[in-house]
Amino acid sequence: MTTRVDHARLMRLASAAALATALLLTLAKALAWWLSGSVSLLAGLTDSLLDSAASLLNLIAVHYALRPADDDHRYGHGKAEALAGLGQALFIGASAVLIALQAVERLQHPQPLGAPALGITVMLLSLLMTGALLLFQRHVVRVTGSTAIRADSLHYRSDLLLNASILLALALAAYGWQRLDALFGLGIAAYILWSALRIVREAVAVLMDEELAPEVSARMQELACAVPGVLGVHDLRTRISGTRWFVQLHLELPEELPLKLAHGLCVAVEKAIREQYPRAEVLVHADPVTVALPG
Repeated sequence: MTTRVDHARLMRLASAAALATALLLTLAKALAWWLSGSVSLLAGLTDSLLDSAASLLNLIAVHYALRPADDDHRYGHGKAEALAGLGQALFIGASAVLIALQAVERLQHPQPLGAPALGITVMLLSLLMTGALLLFQRHVVRVTGSTAIRADSLHYRSDLLLNASILLALALAAYGWQRLDALFGLGIAAYILWSALRIVREAVAVLMDEELAPEVSARMQELACAVPGVLGVHDLRTRISGTRWFVQLHLELPEELPLKLAHGLCVAVEKAIREQYPRAEVLVHADPVTVALPG
């Protein structure tokens, strides 16, 4: 059985492996792009630079976000992750525009690619390294259940598709389809811009205290009402900050119920929700309700 220390070691190793992979591929793609002039390789180089920057930025943001709550931040520092996401999205969006401009210029003034074999070799190396990283990340997620590593793994899956498309563009360009390199560059730029917009949506949702999914809130209400002695639930509110979910709800309890028993029911509801949703931090308020006697 693995321990928390083992989990921490695996997560640190996975994070370091992701950053090392991104940095190594950045150097290889930079050399290949410099020699070939491929717009697709420029897009791949930009993506690897973003991977490196994102890993470093996330490392700093997560370190700050995991700091415990203090007198000035009673709900913790979790929104630092969302702020970092907005910064990443701005950087990614600007890079996508630059790639698109370069691709348009290349369509207007076509140029033969240099050193196509080197570009293809670099992209094959990129596919192999990304695939190996994904296998390791899958193992870490299976052992630790880490949300951060799972999200990073999803990101590198998209990189795998991106690198495959660049490899195809270079291979076709080597057989005389030169314009396809610029067209693939435009497509990749659109994909990167769409990714930036998705990051913005997710970050804004956190910063604006968007509710959890309706089905999650409904399930929490069911769990609360299932506790014996609870008459009903109202004013259930939820929001996200970093890795934590903050849940507030009002319990309807019989007005003649002793304070000690009412407190026990509040604790039972909190426990029921947290057992199914460990990320939730639950705040319960008891409201007295008059119970009509039969007859």
